[in-house]
Amino acid sequence: MSQPIKVEKTLTINKPAAELYRFWHNFENLPHFMKHLKSVTVKDSKRSHWVASAPLDKTIEWDADIIEERENELIAWKSTPGADVDNSGFIQFQPAPDNRGTEVKVVTEYNPPMDELGSVIAKLFGKAPEQQIGDDLRRFKMLMEAGEMATTEGQSRGN
Repeated sequence: MSQPIKVEKTLTINKPAAELYRFWHNFENLPHFMKHLKSVTVKDSKRSHWVASAPLDKTIEWDADIIEERENELIAWKSTPGADVDNSGFIQFQPAPDNRGTEVKVVTEYNPPMDELGSVIAKLFGKAPEQQIGDDLRRFKMLMEAGEMATTEGQSRGN
């Protein structure tokens, strides 16, 4: 069995915790700033279905349950049995020092299976998972603070 991979990232966003929590808690918003997510479908108050892009035009899917939540503070989740990738984690929203917005902390852990699918998943998540989570958080910050994400896609050069 492969070793679990744990990633932890924290970023300060200049918005109130309640606003950030509400946006994130609507999981169907997440593909707007998480590039690897194709879709998230909320099934009920605790369960959601996730579809992520994988290399070679493949997808991986899993259901996740909210295992703990504290309004405006914390959302913790765990994938259900039978997921393509076993994963769990939490997002925490805490007031930043000196009234400077909210510290958003994401901790996630996953355990790719040891088979052909596992090697695809390892490639998906193996591209520096810390960087991927960090990039997702920076896009979340841009979206929440500016109402859009700055991009140079489609531009010939970054003017």
